[in-house]
Amino acid sequence: MSISVVVADDSRVMRQIVIRTLRQAGYDWDVREASDGAEAFAAVKAEEPDVVLSDWNMPNMTGIELLRTLRNAGYQTPFGFVTSEGSPEMRATAEAAGALFLIAKPFTPESFREVIDPVLA
Repeated sequence: MSISVVVADDSRVMRQIVIRTLRQAGYDWDVREASDGAEAFAAVKAEEPDVVLSDWNMPNMTGIELLRTLRNAGYQTPFGFVTSEGSPEMRATAEAAGALFLIAKPFTPESFREVIDPVLA
C-alpha cells in the first residue's frame, strides 16, 4: 500500500528538504507539494492523503488556518507541522487544533521517524 503525503510550505527549497528528509527516514511516499495552505486544502479535498506535513507561516492560508479549516470541514487527516519555531505556545495551539506533532527545524530523519512512526502504527 502506497502512502500519500501533502507537503505544504511557501518555500520550494524547504519543501525539497522536507521531502529529502522523509526519503532519508525511509518513507518512500507519494508526495504532492503545495505552496500555501489554500493549495494544500485543495489537494486534501481532491485526494485525501494519508498525512499532511505543513509549515506554520505561509501566505493566503497559514498552516494553523489550514488545520482548522480541514477539521471544520470534517477531515481527520493526520496532520503535523514542520516549522522553524517550536515554542511551547505554538505546540499547545497546534495540539489544541488537532495536530499530531510539531517538528521544529533543524530536523533529522530520526526526528521525523520519532513522531511519524506512531502516527502510522
